[in-house]
Amino acid sequence: MNRFIYSLMLYFSVPFAILRLLLRDTHDSSWKRKLKNQLGIVQKISGQVIWIHCVSVGEFNASKPLIDKLFIQYSDHQIVVSTTTITGSIAVNKHYKSKVIHCFFPFDIPLIINSYVNKINPEICILLETEIWPNLIQSLKKKSIPVVLINARLSEKSFHRYDKYSSNLVKASLNNLNLICAQNTSSADRFISLGANQEKIITTGSLKFDSDNLVDNEAIKTLKNIIGDRKISVFASTRDGEEKQIIQSYVNSSNTINSLLIIIPRHPERFNEVFKIAKASGLKVERRSSVERCSEDTVILIGDSMGEMMSYYSVCDLAFIGGSLSNNGSQNMLEAASLSKPIIFGPSVYNFEEISKKLLDNDAAIQVKNADELMKTIHELLKSDERREELGKKAKQTFDNNRGAVNKIIEVITPLIKA
Repeated sequence: MNRFIYSLMLYFSVPFAILRLLLRDTHDSSWKRKLKNQLGIVQKISGQVIWIHCVSVGEFNASKPLIDKLFIQYSDHQIVVSTTTITGSIAVNKHYKSKVIHCFFPFDIPLIINSYVNKINPEICILLETEIWPNLIQSLKKKSIPVVLINARLSEKSFHRYDKYSSNLVKASLNNLNLICAQNTSSADRFISLGANQEKIITTGSLKFDSDNLVDNEAIKTLKNIIGDRKISVFASTRDGEEKQIIQSYVNSSNTINSLLIIIPRHPERFNEVFKIAKASGLKVERRSSVERCSEDTVILIGDSMGEMMSYYSVCDLAFIGGSLSNNGSQNMLEAASLSKPIIFGPSVYNFEEISKKLLDNDAAIQVKNADELMKTIHELLKSDERREELGKKAKQTFDNNRGAVNKIIEVITPLIKA
């Protein structure tokens, strides 16, 4: 595939993307601004600008330590943070308020991209993880604007997809980047295999180890009032299909699990769906948003709140990381690790390949094959305070021992930014 065919495909996909937005995002008042931004309609920004693009909440959370460093080092610059999702925009605005300018990311179509870039006019564009956008990268290169890919990762699955369908396009885009800061050597090697110039790649580690997610003491207090004095098993950032597996395995389990199950769906538009799934099991279910205190016979609490994941982790006795029972590559397990929590995840961890390996190698997490094994593991861990404490301690050690990516990234991108 070349860039012309890629752009043509995007032109034809725009009506479907707009329809998807209308079906999924109109519940939030920012949907009109999102649509305008996606079409390249943004306010002109003056002065020196550093532009950072994150897809959603996870990437934004990873970028926060870097953004905080940039505030200190480039106090005269305006920082623009773009996201693809509305949940990402909510997280940005809640955390930084007016300190940064938030925009939604545009469609990667030349006319739209050129207008967008002209309005923002950044000194540098910093893309996170796997945000390889050929037309954006080409536009920035033509304008002599440095563009770097940081916290870069490339799973085996993504590598084969790129290699099969768009190797020439991806190769050209990678070599139009000024720099690729890879999370690990496995990703670096895959970028090189796709044709990236080895001289442009540096392995800096994962920004997720540098995250210092603050806990909300008021939210923790509220949650403790809701859950009472019980053991707590958190199922964090669950994806479609996982909740049914978890609940059915709990119902079928021959072992009595003396714990309140808190299920927190990854996407807020699924809160109602997951509540209905839980209710259909016949178990006593409550919602975080509508209960003041769970009764003793409440089995499941649906965590239908935004921005409280660290609070959920703070009150739990163990944490299962969602997206790993379904084939979604898992979600971030380091937030739980930073709070010394015992971590369990399923077989699908391709998005966190290196991180999950570090945790397993250090006996800092447990990987299970399926939901039945998950329930068995939870049962065993809840019986052993000592084993939970040991796992949590090693998880925190692994988290602490792998910090430092921010400083490495700052060091290599500084020459690209005007002081």
